Amino acid sequence: MGGDSGPATLIDGVALAQRRHPSARFLLHGDEKTLKPLLRGHRLLAKCTEIRHAPDVISMAEKPSQVIRRGRDSSMWHAVDCVGEGEADVAVSAGNTGALMALSLVRLKAAEGISRPAIAVIWPTIKGHCIVLDVGANAGCDADQLVDFAVMGEIFSRAIFGIERPTVGFLNIGEEEAKGIEPVKRAARILRASKLPIEFVGFIEGDDIGAGAVDVVVTDGFTGNVALKTAEGTVRLVTHFLNLALHRTLLGRIGGFIARGSFRAVSKKLDPRTGGVFLGLNGLVVKSHGSADANGFASAIDLAIDMSMSDMLVRIKTDKAGVESDTEMDASDHQAALEERQAAIS
Repeated sequence: MGGDSGPATLIDGVALAQRRHPSARFLLHGDEKTLKPLLRGHRLLAKCTEIRHAPDVISMAEKPSQVIRRGRDSSMWHAVDCVGEGEADVAVSAGNTGALMALSLVRLKAAEGISRPAIAVIWPTIKGHCIVLDVGANAGCDADQLVDFAVMGEIFSRAIFGIERPTVGFLNIGEEEAKGIEPVKRAARILRASKLPIEFVGFIEGDDIGAGAVDVVVTDGFTGNVALKTAEGTVRLVTHFLNLALHRTLLGRIGGFIARGSFRAVSKKLDPRTGGVFLGLNGLVVKSHGSADANGFASAIDLAIDMSMSDMLVRIKTDKAGVESDTEMDASDHQAALEERQAAIS
């Protein structure tokens, strides 16, 4: 029931996804009187879909604290609860991002060894795509949380893109090791000492994201969200200027008509509407972009199905345990070195 376009657009998206994944089954949570008529226009979808009545709807303006107090009869809570109960492999929503994260964390809890979940997005680059996280779940992060994000990001990259040894970088104000805030520098030291199946390249800058410098970009939610919204706004700005230039003259309009196929391909490549993935929970949740049309929502479902067929939750637990053991070993070695120096001084 969430999203800017309403349930009719989202059900059109589910129908598109159903044609791509005929073996999938769908549970639609929301107002039964609203959803039933919408399904009548999709005969094949109706055969593999069940409607679960949920009387309440969470608005885009509601605060997460309000939602937690009253949101258990909402379509969003019911969808996440189905994942928690094992009735569904993954939940997909186009609704209020903060509310979805809050309800998911309350119902599913953080995965073992993960202090905070993160929102990851697939970001277009010159070389293809990369993973960027966190883009909004955590405004401030300490070093251990950034390491958690790196673990989840590299596993996501392997699961979705099949990259055996992803390259990972921390978003920073410079590539030099002396630059940046202490949590970022400490997280980098921890990753360098780990034995994860990654290639840690150190620090990257903002323009390295689009250049495809790494497969996984790690940052705190404040910085990541600003970067994401800036990139989306820049795409809209360039599109606006391009449209103005093409419609200014007759020759420009003719050229634009001839090149319309290429423009559509570029627009699709830069389209941010797929949304984000909540990583670090005891269950899988995908957040579709609130302004997604049917194609955008179907793309979010495609991603959700790909995730459901991976063993991401097990991999996160395994790799996180490996980082912790490496960190504990480094700490004990550091303490032993301190004791040796103190003994030498005395």
